[in-house]
Amino acid sequence: MTAAAHSTVSPMLVRLAGERATGALLRDHGTLYLADGRVVHAESPAAPGIDVLLTAGGRLPRTGWEEAVDRAGARREVGRFLVDSGRIGGGELEICHLGALFDAAYFALAPGSGPTRFRSGVAHWIGPVRPVSASAVERETRRRRELLDQVWPYAAVDTAPVRTREPAPGQAVTRRRRALLELADGVRTPLAIAWTLGRPAFHTLLDIRRLAAAGLVETPAEPAAATPAAVPSWVGTAVGVADPDIDLLRRLRDALEASL
Repeated sequence: MTAAAHSTVSPMLVRLAGERATGALLRDHGTLYLADGRVVHAESPAAPGIDVLLTAGGRLPRTGWEEAVDRAGARREVGRFLVDSGRIGGGELEICHLGALFDAAYFALAPGSGPTRFRSGVAHWIGPVRPVSASAVERETRRRRELLDQVWPYAAVDTAPVRTREPAPGQAVTRRRRALLELADGVRTPLAIAWTLGRPAFHTLLDIRRLAAAGLVETPAEPAAATPAAVPSWVGTAVGVADPDIDLLRRLRDALEASL
């Protein structure tokens, strides 16, 4: 196991878990909600929320979700209301909730996602569903980062508009991935496709990288390294400019050091 695999994804998350804190851990790319040091929910603007995952796939009518929020949101018991009213089974809600939690946490804990802030006592309106330990969230976040690089180590694929390539003769594509390619119009990014299909964002990134590895999606060119500006030709030939006097430069350096 490499040292990177043992590195801490979020030192503040680890500290809050040790303190058994309750509140919201806010970062630029998302928010993690804790109760007694355990992660009870996560949200990110990059990842479709549990409402999208439930309604876009047809498992729950949009009106049913909105009613649950209206009637139980203020009490922070939306999850309990969905189960008690028979709109969804408890096990199915847990699976969907965990999927949304880990999906959002992956983006919220992304490297370089800005300063971390904590608001003590804040709770999410979904209410308790299936808390997970902070160590489990960190471990899964690291696993996902490593998995993406193992599949296709070109992160530019994750944010660029998806463009399809013609399959090779006899090359088969699963129905799940064919749905992605049908939306790969050169305008939509992988995250936009995830929202359109109502699928977890990370799984969509993973599918796109697998398609890229199979040659079915174009890999955008990495940004070129900045090229140093060429020195104008007149610099070396200008009047009064000659090769520097090394001895003079050394004497000036010695004089400056002696005066310090």
